[in-house]
Amino acid sequence: MFPDVTADLRERMPDLRGKLEANAPTAPLSWFRTGGPAQVLFSPADEDDLAYFLARLDPAMPVLVVGLGSNLLIRDGGWEGVVIRLGKGFADIAIEPGQRIRAGAGAADVKVARTAAEAGIAGLSFLRGIPGTIGGALRMNGGAYGGETKDVLVEARGITRAGEKVAFTNRQMGFTYRHSSVPEDVIFTEALFEGRPGDPEAILAEMNAITEARSSTQPVNTRTGGSTFKNPPGRKAWELVDAAGCRGLRIGEAQVSEMHCNFLINHGSASAADIEGLGEEVRRRVRENSGIELEWEIKRVGLSRA
Repeated sequence: MFPDVTADLRERMPDLRGKLEANAPTAPLSWFRTGGPAQVLFSPADEDDLAYFLARLDPAMPVLVVGLGSNLLIRDGGWEGVVIRLGKGFADIAIEPGQRIRAGAGAADVKVARTAAEAGIAGLSFLRGIPGTIGGALRMNGGAYGGETKDVLVEARGITRAGEKVAFTNRQMGFTYRHSSVPEDVIFTEALFEGRPGDPEAILAEMNAITEARSSTQPVNTRTGGSTFKNPPGRKAWELVDAAGCRGLRIGEAQVSEMHCNFLINHGSASAADIEGLGEEVRRRVRENSGIELEWEIKRVGLSRA
């Protein structure tokens, strides 16, 4: 348990409208369903509330932003600082003229893809294959099934650690493979995308094909964190993991998926240490077998348990 600082925060932020919780469990925030407590869990009401909070928060207080937690592993010692959960106030999706769609950073990628499809906007179907939110897609240049965020983004909005509202064009995002060069302390709040005219039925059929492909090749109904490692240039991470003999490898209740070995699974009671330790063992074996150093795609944060 961490010291409770919520009373002090409320005193310094009398007009705060969002919810503050002390020593909140983080396991429900992550698809792995594991991890220690958050010293403070803040659920802002909207963008203005978030800006108000950040402008008055001690700059030394660490901040972690969470969407759906599909690509996140919070260690067993928890997060000493503030975890910001972007919820309903950041989940709006709206169609705009010119085959454009505006979405909050807390909107699920799949809902944005479906909204675009129903409006006859093609080019965003790949979002159906990303099990996260728009905020995560912006931060990591999320992509799947031949498409990436950089292909359709017009502009992204966010808030700096000092509470200043900022905007970035596609070029200013500095997109590369699974990466954006926007400073880490910027919290994305909204994105504007642009697709192209398309037939709703054809787009929905494309999305259904993506759904079927994911279901047949990935452990989608398990406690997993999505793709564990980034694909090295010209190679597939899963092939390297498989060639190193790691398919099905276990540490306690943590296992490398037998269906798709770039996924780690929590079979129920695995600790964050078990999952991270398994990932590191996979990296070691791949390095010894191929000489290639796999890079984590899953974000691992927080304190290890003493």
